[in-house]
Amino acid sequence: MIANLMDSAITFRKETYLKLTFLGLNLADLGLTIFALSIGATELNPLMRTVVNIPYLLYLVKVAIPLFFAWLLPGKLLIPSIALLFFVIGWDIRELLLYFI
Repeated sequence: MIANLMDSAITFRKETYLKLTFLGLNLADLGLTIFALSIGATELNPLMRTVVNIPYLLYLVKVAIPLFFAWLLPGKLLIPSIALLFFVIGWDIRELLLYFI
């Protein structure tokens, strides 16, 4: 068990750019979500709709769980999630721009 944790730590150092990108995109999504909710938008994701009303749970889902996955998974396995997060953030920005225009 301890050897697996050490392997995870070594992997984290080797693929830091992928893991930091994954974490950064999750934080950007969190920031955009909080901003959109503050101006009166509603969460479209039915799973997240209940989470956004409980701040601690929101931070757990958007920060702690991604950090856990980034620590344990090799960076290459995060690439599909990174691509999906780019799409989600692009969608969020598009919707916010349409709201303000």
